[in-house]
Parts: sequence; structure tokens; C-alpha cells
Amino acid sequence: MRGAGIYLHIPFCRKICHYCDFYKSRRLEWKPAFLLTLEREIAHRAPDWEGTEFTTVYFGGGTPSVLSAKEVAGILVVLQRHFSIVRNAEVTFEANPDDLSSGFLRDLRRAGVNRISIGVQALRNPLLRMMNRRHDAKAAGRAVKMAAEAGYTNISVDLIYGIPNLTVEEWEEELEEVLALPVQHLSAYLLTFEKGTVFGRWVERGKIVPPAEEIVVEQFHRLRKVTNEKGLLHYEISNFGKEGFFSRHNLLYWRGNPYVGLGPSAHSYNGKVRRWNLSDVQGYVKSGPREVPHEEEILSIEDRFNDRILTSLRTMWGIDLQQLAGEFPSSMIKGAEKALEKWLRTGHVEREGERYRLTEEGYLLSDRVISDCMVLSRPEGG
Repeated sequence: MRGAGIYLHIPFCRKICHYCDFYKSRRLEWKPAFLLTLEREIAHRAPDWEGTEFTTVYFGGGTPSVLSAKEVAGILVVLQRHFSIVRNAEVTFEANPDDLSSGFLRDLRRAGVNRISIGVQALRNPLLRMMNRRHDAKAAGRAVKMAAEAGYTNISVDLIYGIPNLTVEEWEEELEEVLALPVQHLSAYLLTFEKGTVFGRWVERGKIVPPAEEIVVEQFHRLRKVTNEKGLLHYEISNFGKEGFFSRHNLLYWRGNPYVGLGPSAHSYNGKVRRWNLSDVQGYVKSGPREVPHEEEILSIEDRFNDRILTSLRTMWGIDLQQLAGEFPSSMIKGAEKALEKWLRTGHVEREGERYRLTEEGYLLSDRVISDCMVLSRPEGG
């Protein structure tokens, strides 16, 4: 089987960000029980993945940096015991800037972490306070520098654009400032105001107003401009990296490789079945000797085709429909080709040989382009 990834969802946060709709809990008193359950889940799930070679491990959340370096080391030891992980595996650890210290970073490296992903999000204190982040702007820059001094040569940072009151000029300044730091990778996400989040409720009440579309569009263009000038390639809708520093773990997702997800709300995929643990840390830790609470679905051929369209068109490599010919019916391929040719004429898609990919303008309408190429799933029993 092709290379696969392991994702660990660490569901705890000391403080809840106002924009976040990922599953998380502030009940840090459950952490010891969570770690015991995680170890048991690893052992229980491993036989299903026998013969699979894992090339990446990713600590996400939540806030993985609520863990101690000793706890991270313990998790990695258990993973090595039960899964076949290659020696040069990419091991990514997400962290909040204010959780990082020189000693902690060095201990993480000794434990086996070789890629650090720092949630900077913004470099202006009023914006950080509005988002309910724990750190300030100085802590963000300091954390990146400490990571480099601790020996990390693969450092990624997260930034958010489309924030209310963030001007185009301020956004460009933030990009320049962040990319002047010793970073090799940038994840830049457009802020979404999801229902159920604090920001979502504030928008409904009129307490904050999302920025105008033309501001968001111009911020995206500035993002492309600055990253290009700094030598970062726009290799996926929200991700930019120097050559050789793309996220190997996320590339597994976008190339349709299998992955196993561990912890509450974590998703798994083996090419035919998608499984997800329930978003309930209390139910997770109380599952005892039983399998952790989860659901799964067997993917139809339409599901698998749509997944391939979605993941491929998100990347700079795009999609070669002819390579799908032996795997999917010609009617699906012809339908996608017809849709892509339409967007080719509008300038949102470009074609090189048999490969289609989104243009800069196409990224701004990526949801519509991708949706156009998808096929409708058959109704149950159909």
C-alpha cells in the first residue's frame, strides 16, 4: 500500500478562539484519562493497518501544546510499537506561541518531532484580542525564532485574512513580517464566520461586520504576490511552501492516500471506507475496554470520484482526467471534462496537456468550479 499518515486529535484548549469550529474541550482534567484511552485506541486500531507503511505523523487539535514533551514522547513510542512508521517520517506538532519555550522545543525534537506548526494567526494585538488568542504579537515572532534556534529547519506558521478591520495594507505588512522570520511554510486561511462560534453569533447580532468581498479578494492577491516574491510556491488553496518543504502529511490527503485518525472527532480513510470518531471527549475516555465511539460509511464510486476531484483541484498540480479512465466510468470523466472546459473559457481554469488546474482567479471560485465537476450520488437502493 502507498504511504499513509497518522493524525492525532488532541482535543484540549486552555482558551477557546472566537472563530474556531473544530472540536475542542477546556476540560484539561480529562487529559490523563484521554492519554490512556488514546494508547488503547492505538493498540486496538493497529491490526486493521497491518502491512501499511506510515510516512507522516501529525499532532493536531485543539491545542497539542497543552501536552508535555514527555507525554508527546510517550505517544510516539506507542505509535512506533504498533504501527510501521518509516525512519525519516515527517512528525508535525501544532503549537500556540505562548506554550513554546526553548527547553520545550528541544525536548520535542528529542522526542522525534521534526516539523513545528505555530498558530500565529495575526501580528496585531487588537486583532489577537478580538479573536480571543492567548498570545500577543511579540510572542508570535519570539516563538518562531526560538524554534529555529532549537534546531528546527521545517517551521510552518498559520495566518488568517479576511478579519474585520484588517486592511489590505496591514495584511501585506503582516505577510512581509512573518516571511522575514526563519519559516519555510505558510498556511493562510480565509476567516469564515461559522454558526455556533462566537464570531458567528456576533455577525448575527451585528456586533462585527465581515469585510467587503473586494477587500478579501485583494488580500488574496497580495498573499499570492508576497509569497511568490519570498520564494514560496502556492501548492494548495491555503498553503504555501518553499521547494522541499510542502506539508507531506497534508499532501497525503490531497493525493488520496490512506490515513488513520486517532482521538475524538478524528477522521480515517482507507480508500474505500471513511470513519470518524465522535466529537465527545467524555464519551471517548469513558469507552473503557470497548472500541471508542465512532461512525463510518462505505464510499460509493460517486463519492470516490468526487473526493478525487476535490483533492486534486485544490492543488497546483490539478487533475489529469485521463489518469482516472481505468478507475471510473467514462460518463463521470466526460462530465468533469465538460465542466472544466467551461471554466477554461472563463479563465478560471488553465490546461497544460491533459492536466487541468485552477488559475489565480479560479482559486477565488474554487468551490463553484469543483462542485461543477462532481457527480450526484445515487439515492440509496438506486
